[in-house]
Amino acid sequence: MAPRLNVAIYLFDNVEVLDFAGPFEVFSTASRVQLRLTPQADKPFEVFTIARTAGTILARGSLVVQPRYLFSEHPPVDVLIVPGGIVYEELEREQVVRWISKIAQTTQVTASVCTGSFLLAKAGLLNGKKAITHWEDIDDLARMFPGIKITRKARWVDEGSVVTSAGISAGIDMALHLVSRFTSTELASLTARQMDYPWLQV
Repeated sequence: MAPRLNVAIYLFDNVEVLDFAGPFEVFSTASRVQLRLTPQADKPFEVFTIARTAGTILARGSLVVQPRYLFSEHPPVDVLIVPGGIVYEELEREQVVRWISKIAQTTQVTASVCTGSFLLAKAGLLNGKKAITHWEDIDDLARMFPGIKITRKARWVDEGSVVTSAGISAGIDMALHLVSRFTSTELASLTARQMDYPWLQV
């Protein structure tokens, strides 16, 4: 079993709930399933949330969330997940864009769910790469960032160090793909089974 990976999920006001909660559930469930299979082994993933500033986050639908860490102090990040939601204000925050760009220099994978792809694009991570976002926002992504090779029909797009997914629930499929990539297809399938989720491996 490979060393444990730190999976960080960025949170911000108006973040889409399933965009962050879906991948959080996938990686944490994968660790539980792996420990059930091999109790003596270390869990494969440590999942935590990070926000720009202290205080609670008001997600879409008025769900209040308390991030675990801040930009100023957090563990090393091996996998960064940038969810979507209403991202207009985040796109204008230079601190956020710089942080994503900096963290991406040392992650194994930086990934986005839904409109989180706009933040990856603003950080310069999608230039010349294939990418996808929510179907409703694909044209805007293409218009705002013409250097991206837009994909229109996929649940996720894996470009090695950068992975993007389509809208909302597609983040679950992408996270299961990453579990498969970092551990095994068997663990990903068992994780999907534990979640009672029909994993779309396309």
